[in-house]
Amino acid sequence: MPGLSRAADRPKVSHGLQSGDIDATSGMIWARSDRPARMQVDVATTESFKDALRLEAIDARPASDFAVKRLLINLPSDQTIFYRLRFANLSHPSVKGEPVIGRFRTAPRSRRDIRFVWSGDTAGQGWGINPDDGGMKTYAAMGRHDPDFFIHSGDVIYADGPIKPEARLPGGGRWKNIVKEGVGKVAETLDEFRGRFKYNLLDENLRAFNAQVPTFVQWDDHDVIDNWSPAKDLKSDNRYKEKSIAVLAERAAQAFHEMTPICYFPEEPGRIYRKIPYGPLLDVFFLDLRSYRGGNGPSLETEMTPASRIIGETQMLWLKRELALSRATWKVIACDMPIGLIVWDDWKEKKGVEAIANGDQGKAKGRELEIADLLRFINASNIANVVWLTADVHYTAAHYYNPDKAQFQDFAPFWEFVSGPLHAGTFGPNELDRTFGPEVRFIKAPTKEQGVNLPPSMGMQFFGLVDIEGKTGQMTVRLMDRDDKELYKVTLDPATRG
Repeated sequence: MPGLSRAADRPKVSHGLQSGDIDATSGMIWARSDRPARMQVDVATTESFKDALRLEAIDARPASDFAVKRLLINLPSDQTIFYRLRFANLSHPSVKGEPVIGRFRTAPRSRRDIRFVWSGDTAGQGWGINPDDGGMKTYAAMGRHDPDFFIHSGDVIYADGPIKPEARLPGGGRWKNIVKEGVGKVAETLDEFRGRFKYNLLDENLRAFNAQVPTFVQWDDHDVIDNWSPAKDLKSDNRYKEKSIAVLAERAAQAFHEMTPICYFPEEPGRIYRKIPYGPLLDVFFLDLRSYRGGNGPSLETEMTPASRIIGETQMLWLKRELALSRATWKVIACDMPIGLIVWDDWKEKKGVEAIANGDQGKAKGRELEIADLLRFINASNIANVVWLTADVHYTAAHYYNPDKAQFQDFAPFWEFVSGPLHAGTFGPNELDRTFGPEVRFIKAPTKEQGVNLPPSMGMQFFGLVDIEGKTGQMTVRLMDRDDKELYKVTLDPATRG
């Protein structure tokens, strides 16, 4: 039509593509338009799109900030899937923007090699996108390994961390951020929470990564506010006009589900915990330690109560059931917080429990009761090859939980691997709680001389790389830094129990 042929009239893909929650036959894709538009999607098994299937269009509307998700179904297993999407003008469908192409590989039904990466914590402590430092370089390092998928272990955004134009670097010099309107203050409104996701997607490394690697996402505290729980009190926090933690969490959850490629559960639209089956060698169980916890406190209860829970009764019943039903060789529990590291709610005074460990070196109490119950169940049910992956503490470590050195001993030995941050300040190390007998087999964290909140430019940004060999079933875990240097490696042989 006259007047509608200019480039400015054509809707654009504003923040790249994303895919996520891929299994053998389905996967979610995501994009955002820069205006009201209609998303057209072609799906193919060849890069030329000669066998493409055109799907029914979906509208991008203001109610979701023009973000659109589409579940692709009936896909062939163990196949590279190419998807091409473009936005058409909602009033004039013949006026279309430029197409954008992404890809992912569906899960296998046979025992093929699997490779994936995990980490957490993006754009935290005021360390935003600095082109002079190469942007969010850890995403580029992970992408070079061509993984089947990426587990983002939480703190996908730092809604409580303002991003200023500049920050002072240790030893002198300035860190210079790309900034956008709205990120200079804490997020309170729905649009401000959405804006944090859009800010991260300005990074070229992240957009390139998203176009080729599916992300399996979970959340943690900074996706809402530091150390949030139902007991969070904002009355004295002058940064916030909105004083209700429930209101902030609801807005954050809406933005999280709109702006990430997480799957959707009609029975509980805000649900994050889920299982993703990835062939006969792997099931991944994603936990949510935020939505069902009691308030942060001393966590010294001697009996299970709603106040002492961090997983929650319904999620725990689900996890036990799904672990027992799993026939995969490896059961990976993607947990947004570590088990045996002490994370204080008030780190200056060292009081209040933010994670699971309560600092009491005796028998399980408080939130540890749920973990003890779960470990006892896994042991009694003869469930083999359970590995925990986590982030949160902003350094990397390998922990071996040994019942012979534990106060609570009714469990089989297991590994927990910690990674992160992806692109945030580096801290640590945290103190260990001995209740479940953790042994530190490796750690990379700042020294006392280096201090805390080290910038990404100091190189202490970490991710984990996991390979499962199809022929032997062995799992090899590597802890890596953003320069793609291998820091630690261990190969685990699959065990047979029962």
